[in-house]
Amino acid sequence: MICRRLYMFVACVSGLLFAACSVTRDLPQNDYLLQRVKIEEDRSVPRDERIKSQEVTKYIRQTPNKHFLGTDFYVWVYSLANPEKNNWWNNFKRKIGEEPVILDVAETERSASNLKIFLDSRGYFASQVDFKVDTLKRKRRVKVEYALHQSKPYRISSLSYDFRDRFLEPLLLADTASCLVRVGEVFNISILDAERERITAYLRDRGYYDFSVNNIEYEADTLAGNNTVGLKMVIKQHLTGYNARGVAQYDNNTVYRLRNINVVPGYNAAKARANSSYMSSLDTTTYRGLNILFDGKRPNVRAKVMRGVIPLFPNAIYNYSQVAHTYTNIMTMGYFKSARIGFSEVPDSLVRRGLISYVGQDGATPQVNYTREGYVDCNIYCTPSLKQGVKAEIEASTTSSFYGLKAVVGYQNRNIFRGAELLEITGTVGYEYMKAPDAKQKHAMEFGLSAGLTLPRAIIFHTSPLSNITAPKTKFEISYNHQNRPYYRRDLSSVVWAYSWRNRSHSSFTVRPIDVNWVNVAYIDQNYFNSLQNEYLRHSFQSQLIMALSGSYIYNNARSTTTGNQTTVRINCEASGNLVNGLEHLFSQPAAGKDYYEVLGIRYSQYVRADISASHRIMLGEVTALAGRLYAGAGYAYGNSDAIPFDRMFYAGGNNSMRGWAPRTLGPGSSPAPTNVVYPTQMGDMKLEANLELRFPIWGMFHGALFFDAGNIWYIGRKGVSYPESSVFHFDEFYKQIAFNTGLGLRLDIKFAILRLDWGVQLHNPNQPIGERWIHNFKWRNMSLNFGVGYPF
Repeated sequence: MICRRLYMFVACVSGLLFAACSVTRDLPQNDYLLQRVKIEEDRSVPRDERIKSQEVTKYIRQTPNKHFLGTDFYVWVYSLANPEKNNWWNNFKRKIGEEPVILDVAETERSASNLKIFLDSRGYFASQVDFKVDTLKRKRRVKVEYALHQSKPYRISSLSYDFRDRFLEPLLLADTASCLVRVGEVFNISILDAERERITAYLRDRGYYDFSVNNIEYEADTLAGNNTVGLKMVIKQHLTGYNARGVAQYDNNTVYRLRNINVVPGYNAAKARANSSYMSSLDTTTYRGLNILFDGKRPNVRAKVMRGVIPLFPNAIYNYSQVAHTYTNIMTMGYFKSARIGFSEVPDSLVRRGLISYVGQDGATPQVNYTREGYVDCNIYCTPSLKQGVKAEIEASTTSSFYGLKAVVGYQNRNIFRGAELLEITGTVGYEYMKAPDAKQKHAMEFGLSAGLTLPRAIIFHTSPLSNITAPKTKFEISYNHQNRPYYRRDLSSVVWAYSWRNRSHSSFTVRPIDVNWVNVAYIDQNYFNSLQNEYLRHSFQSQLIMALSGSYIYNNARSTTTGNQTTVRINCEASGNLVNGLEHLFSQPAAGKDYYEVLGIRYSQYVRADISASHRIMLGEVTALAGRLYAGAGYAYGNSDAIPFDRMFYAGGNNSMRGWAPRTLGPGSSPAPTNVVYPTQMGDMKLEANLELRFPIWGMFHGALFFDAGNIWYIGRKGVSYPESSVFHFDEFYKQIAFNTGLGLRLDIKFAILRLDWGVQLHNPNQPIGERWIHNFKWRNMSLNFGVGYPF
């Protein structure tokens, strides 16, 4: 039966591929399907100056159709649509498929012309672009090859300046060390444009509100020969208008100051469009230089809170960076869904010879330069999000041992005290059903409740809106979680006080000065506890009090990259019990008959724990990407503890880890897989893991993934505590204990979330006996199906 189904499947796939390969038979006479486009780089040019094919691909006007498994599947689906019918079924086939790309020689010539223009812009004025069209062995298909010949480049021989606005001369000459245009470098128009943008940004941070790249132009002189270019940068004055004869009038560029700073924290764009007098109908209150405009009895956000995130002040010099900082601060408050900052020049505010002047000496000739000074009004329009909201998430997993389902429901209030405070209340319910027929208890339950309040500012210590710290937040959170497992019941309670902030680059930080957790093991099956051979694991099942100081660091360059490539680094550190233990040693003794200290009758934990995760994504196409992650973590108990608390230990498996295993079913080390255990508790205090994933589009919102995971968990040996030798990390043995799995994933991109289904298959299981660790029989017990939300890394 299985062979027959496999035969039918292979026959269907073969027939589909054959049909997809015959798409050219319906093409009109003398038409050819464009099958391949290749750009040949100029290998005679040094690698650092060679123009890569990826740089110029976007200038090709015709690109081949997408392929599926090497076939023209999408063209074939499109060809199934009846051109004479426009019903939903035929439109559906057209939407799935792609109209065939037919070779157009005129478009090919335009593409070659585009490539030539690009080479000229990079300084290769004597360059040449050739192309050839070849037919392929497959019927009525062609490939087009473009060949780039860069030739000898033109280089910049000199750079001079012509300041039509003399007031800018000392300002810009003092900044020439930052100039992007360098003598001796290849003439490159994109570099020249980047320098114009850099100077514009530099001046706009110094009051030149209306200065633009159009105020800067270049004059290039190639008459000196020898493939050199003499450059002159012209800094023009501001165009003020035209006289009666139509002649353009220029004057020095104006320096602007801020006059009124108007903030509308409850801006309604629909009302503003419908009512031209909307802004004038709003009430106004003033607070430390801000005019807060509101509709109603009071502003929806307190004036003091808005002042704390807006680093703009009346009579200050206009500064574009501070304006951008203002926008970032407002959006990171988490309450506003959009913000817009606009400026309007105040009429008649220009002073012909104002407060800004320059007295200097040009050689032996004294000179006095002046510029005009004006004022602009700043208007900040903030549109709030819905004040209240709910969320729901579902996570499911299944293996040969059990089914698992977890649901999360949350409520949010984004402005509960009129300070953009975020109140979050979250409830969690989890259920697992054990498949094992000999299990005494087949059900495991878990439920939890947490409440958190996040303030968009730091308390205790003050952060200035002008500082390098952005998005400061303070969070208070309390939570309770009850776990009813087949062999034990636990209650987990926690109180957290955390600070978080970002800098202006790519880093974010979190510090938790108070991170208290109480783990109460209310019940544990004595037979199960006695069956635990690992003394370390037995200690982790005891009731404990965790009083930790922890912190996190995250680096993410997603906001600055233009290629889609992304790097993320996460570091977490935690230390618990050190301060309390020091005080206990100074002022008290352990209780009689005990060799450890207690707080309120509960033994507190003392340990350190840290982990680091580094992931990188490389875009191979518009959607296709290769993503990888390296993870390492370790913890060590000492002093008042014999083991790291159960919830601080590491585990492998699940939808964000080793996807060929269910959570807590892999490791530690190469210790034998436990038998007759219904609920998995395979934990360790060290973890190493590597993940690799190829992500590719399938159709529309459906995406696929091919992944490979490698890793395991171990114990770190400690004197006085016995461990199975095969579960302890050793440098000369750990590489033999690495587990491998591969698998396929399906992703559904519904814009606001990624729904993910991963099917993992074990390749190497170190917990099996030697000789049986490489998996050859792909049965369900060697697989795992995981459902999750979002990418795994």
